[in-house]
This record gives sequence, C-alpha cells and structure tokens, in this order.
Amino acid sequence: MRRSIPRTLTTFAAVAACSVLAACGGGGSGGGTGSTASPNNSPSSAASPSPSPSASEPAETGGGESGGSIEVDAVWSGAEAKTFKKVTDAFTAKTGIKVTYSSQGDNLPTVLGTKLAGGKPPDVAMLPQPGLLEQFAKKGQIRKADADVAAAVKKNYSSIWTDLGSVDGTLYGVWIDVANKSTVWYNTAAFDNAGISKAPKTWKQFVADANTLSDSGVSVPISIGGADGWTLTDWFENVYLQTAGPKMYDKLAKHEIKWTDPSVTKALTVLSKLWSNERLVGDPKKALQVDFPTSVTNVFKADAQSAIVYEGSFAAGVISSSTKAKVGSDAKFFPFPSIGGTKTAVVGSGDVAVAFTKNPAAQKFLAFLATPEAAEAMVSTGSFTSANSSLDPSAYPDPTIRAVGTQIVDAGNNFRFDMSDQAPAEFGATKGSGEWKDLQDFLANPSDISGAQKKLEADAKKAFK
Repeated sequence: MRRSIPRTLTTFAAVAACSVLAACGGGGSGGGTGSTASPNNSPSSAASPSPSPSASEPAETGGGESGGSIEVDAVWSGAEAKTFKKVTDAFTAKTGIKVTYSSQGDNLPTVLGTKLAGGKPPDVAMLPQPGLLEQFAKKGQIRKADADVAAAVKKNYSSIWTDLGSVDGTLYGVWIDVANKSTVWYNTAAFDNAGISKAPKTWKQFVADANTLSDSGVSVPISIGGADGWTLTDWFENVYLQTAGPKMYDKLAKHEIKWTDPSVTKALTVLSKLWSNERLVGDPKKALQVDFPTSVTNVFKADAQSAIVYEGSFAAGVISSSTKAKVGSDAKFFPFPSIGGTKTAVVGSGDVAVAFTKNPAAQKFLAFLATPEAAEAMVSTGSFTSANSSLDPSAYPDPTIRAVGTQIVDAGNNFRFDMSDQAPAEFGATKGSGEWKDLQDFLANPSDISGAQKKLEADAKKAFK
C-alpha cells in the first residue's frame, strides 16, 4: 500500500498549485493513495496481520430508515480527515444519521482484525486494497451492497469499479478515493530551454524528447529512484498495461500467466532499451542509490541535472515541500505515454468503503458515497481525486488536481489497480526481496531480460502458493 510519503503533502501541493495550468496535458497535485502514509507498498502495512479467522459474523448495530448513527474507520487523519468530515456532514444533513469517525492510520488492517475478533467492528471502513476486501468477503465478515448501493455505483462509475468492488460477482464496496499513478512530471524551464513546446503523448516522442534534453545539456534527462523498489514496479506496471493490455494485466496480477510469458518479455524489452541508455538515465547502478524523494528533487531543485521523473500524482507533494518549484507552472505532468497506439490507460490505487454490520444506515452511507454530491465534497480541498464519472470537474480546486482526476475518469475501464498491491506481500511489497529486488537487479543489468523473468517467476510462484 506504499504509504511512506505523507498524503497531507499532496493537500499542500493542491493549495500551492493555484496558478493557471498551461496546455500540455496538465499538472498534478493530490491524488496520492488516500492515506496518511506512503505512495506505494510498504512492508509494514502490506504485511499487516490478517483479521482473525475466528472473527464473528458481522454484528448488527443501531440505526434505522431515518436518523440513527454509524461508526466509520479509515486511514485518514489531519487535513484529509477534515475533508472527509465534509462528506459525513453532508450525509448527516441529508439523512439525519450521525457519523462517528476514527482514524486508524496504517494500522487499519490490524485494528479491524482486532475489532472483528471482539465482535465489535465499525459499521463502515475504508479499505486501501482490493485484496483486503476479498479477504474480508471470503470470510463472511462484510455485508454485500444492497440494491440502492449497486444502482448508484452503476449510474456513476465505469464498470471496472463494480468489478474492483466485487468478490465472486457480488458487490461489496464503493471506491471513494482513487489515486493516479500514471503521471510523468517535468521541469518546464528545462523543456523550454531545449525547445520542446509540448509534452509527449507517445513513447517514441517521450524518448525523442529525452534525447533532445540531453542535447541541450541536461546531464541525466530522466531521473529514476531505483533505491525504492516500488518505483520500479510502477514503471513496469505502466509499461505492461500499455503493451499487453488490461486483460493480460489482470492475468499477470493474479499469476494466471507466468512472468516468463512473452507479454512480460515485451514490456521488459521496452524498459531495457530505456534503462540501458546511459545518455537518458545515467548510470543505472547510480540510480539504485537514489530514493524516491531525491529522484523528484533532482528534477526540480535549483541546480537540477534532470528534467523528467515518472511517479504518481503524490510526487507533487515532494515538489512543493522540498523544492521552490511551483506545481502548475515550474512543474507539470503529462499522462504516461502511449506505447504502440494504445488508448488512455491508468494505473492507480485507492480506498474502498465496505459495510461490516447489518446496520441499515451503513448501506445508506455507501449509497451516498457513490453519488456525485459525496464526490464533490471529497475532492473539494485537493486532498483526494475521484473515479465518479458524474462528478463535475469544476469541483476540483485548481487545474492541476483537476487534470489528475480527469485522467482517471477518462481511462474508464482501462484503469487498473496497482499490480504489486494485489500480490502477496512477500512478492509485491517487501523491501530487498521479491519483485522489488528482482526489478532492482534488472535495472542494474537491463540486458538480462530472460534472467529477470526467471527470477520474477520463481519468486511469484513461491508467494502465490
């Protein structure tokens, strides 16, 4: 669930990005992961203890057709919690149902397990992973969405969000917050100096622009934060989604095909050509010493030696907090470039609301969360982005965060949840091993595509048993 960078930084970025965004595909603050901790899988959160198998049947608590109350747990605190209160206040004003909210931070999975074991779960919780939703559903610990919830989701979301909120064809959850991890950030001054007048849309243009930046004197045009293995999984996921397509992406995410599959070979070949080009990315072994925040500041600090960095929309928080660059003017983003003419596709993450009790008010709350009214309150401060297709984009507080959110909606059914977040933690979320380490080794030696595939498959096979 990659949550090492405080999400509150993205709120600051949204406030800081009030300047009007020029053309070239947007800019982006906000849209982290919907939590108070990191933009990507962290071993401490992804490997949290599972809820007790002996947990009781979801409890039945108070509440009714009008009035009543519900208890809600999520990861959000600080500015994010204040934003979420706007949502709960609107719900209370509309229904008379009172909401008591508790922030559990990255301990949410453990806290929920403890509460379930004690027979006192919250009425509703916001889960940061599809895998966690599936885990609770298969143990019978969450309630299926009622007809009103299903109708609201169908009306206001692309069908992919019904799929992501369902287990074995049964809808359980409403995706209230969705992060965009298909944003590529660039230094506008470096682009101007190189004579690049518009951001690239295709991979071919992307590579050509990087070469132009090198010709203009940029030492390392593309900054890579290889010290954090999760950044490399994000690179792979975006390239794989572009080259293999959503259906194959789903199969690899579930390990229904092997990592030695030709589709993986194709994606790694694309990355190999880029990562082995020292003119564009510098010495790959040096990139392995660069962590995520540094990879961003290398592009936007005063004496920047790089001009482009790929990472999710949460990169805006680092730009705003660690450099003097202004998001929306000095720093902008473009969507991850299309490879081979593929349509708009987005890799992301987010938080899904589910009901743990039979309290009728819980279902009313889920149905409300699926409305554009709730989405408008959720995105109003720049802390969150939404996949609700009925949301008026003008609800976003500035052009930067608006572009991030619009890209998510425009992707429609070509949105895919972060692949490594869907994998067992020992493969997709553990520092120094599994996919993180295998891709770091590949960055160090990008010519060994076959060797990388064999390592990835061996580690995946162990983890998915």
